[in-house]
Amino acid sequence: MTGFLQAIAGWPGAVFLQEYWVAYLVVNAAHILGIGLLLGAILPLDLLLLRSTHRRDLPILGPFLVRAAATGAALAVTTGLCLFSVKPVEYAENPAFLFKAVLLVLAICNIALQHRGESFDAALRSGQPSVRVQALAAVSAILWLSVLIAGRWIGFVETM
Repeated sequence: MTGFLQAIAGWPGAVFLQEYWVAYLVVNAAHILGIGLLLGAILPLDLLLLRSTHRRDLPILGPFLVRAAATGAALAVTTGLCLFSVKPVEYAENPAFLFKAVLLVLAICNIALQHRGESFDAALRSGQPSVRVQALAAVSAILWLSVLIAGRWIGFVETM
């Protein structure tokens, strides 16, 4: 496994980021932008889905928030992989990083569950989410906030 991780660190994109601090800075800033866009869209969407009143906003805001969250997720994941490539061995040994990775997989699986079937799309159109959609929205908010906290935790954990 270490050989594979070292090969990732030797990837030309990783070497470029290791050698040019400005490029690393830009990718890091883009990662933060992606996280902000993702959480800035998904948390209001989850809250709209959980609200018991004034659901008329959901059909108007919901589709936009879904697209904004997807754009943020794509940017955060792409730039996150680039940042990981700079120090893959160190990250793979960091328990906070591993915890974040597990939470990220769970959050993505929750999205897949939420978008499975017609109930989510119907909720966006009608403004009347089912109990299932609301439960998955609550799980979503908890998971994405947990991913954020775990991501911040990475820099504070000493690897063995």
